[in-house]
Amino acid sequence: MTVILLRHGVSTSNTARTLAGRSAGVDLTEYGDTQARAVAERLAALSIEHIVHSPLLRCQRTVAPLAEKLGLEPEYDDRLIEVDYGDWTGKAIADLLTEPLWKVVQRHASGAVFPGGEGLAQVQVRAVAAVREHDRRFAEKAGRDVLWVACTHGDVIKSVLADALGLHLDGFQRIVVEPASLSIVRYTPTAPYVVRLNDTGADLSGLAIKPQRPASGSPAEPEAGPVPGGELGGTPSADNGNAELRDSL
Repeated sequence: MTVILLRHGVSTSNTARTLAGRSAGVDLTEYGDTQARAVAERLAALSIEHIVHSPLLRCQRTVAPLAEKLGLEPEYDDRLIEVDYGDWTGKAIADLLTEPLWKVVQRHASGAVFPGGEGLAQVQVRAVAAVREHDRRFAEKAGRDVLWVACTHGDVIKSVLADALGLHLDGFQRIVVEPASLSIVRYTPTAPYVVRLNDTGADLSGLAIKPQRPASGSPAEPEAGPVPGGELGGTPSADNGNAELRDSL
């Protein structure tokens, strides 16, 4: 089963360089709205059957154009909500750089617990559980491979990708997830495979679900091989202009 992990588009907090966390009313910028519509155009030709998103406004706005194009009713899951940054919520990134916890977050994420908030290890547990549960539910209901979208936040997506890659959470800051980027994980009975990461412009036709052809007398299994991703780096096809807008967290 295949999930497209979609990070919300550029938000007002991204451009202000503050840590939005779960602050109410953080919306997409005009550019973020443009990104959301561009994502809808990119994904419209795929056989996406479900959209699940964080309950926060910036994620709702990001999936709205796609849901309208596909005629789907998005559902939200509280387990995909942004990290509870506690006392750090709303603060400027620049002011947090001198906090002793900052280095812990960057180098020992599994031990980082935000003052008055939650720990990054907790975030990974809830996010991975949510994605795997929805993936299993959709597959069981359809009786076949299903392509679906989970729209959430940078740290949440990075924690899910770290799990899929078999990477310790302490290394999750090495993963880059830009606003409006797509990262794709294909879950199989034996292991998850990351087939795209931080994809902002490559062709996605390879994600189309193909009929399974099991050997005679053998049960069908989802494709296990990874699908090559697009080029990464500073090329126009890979970079949507968000390089300078990446969150440090």
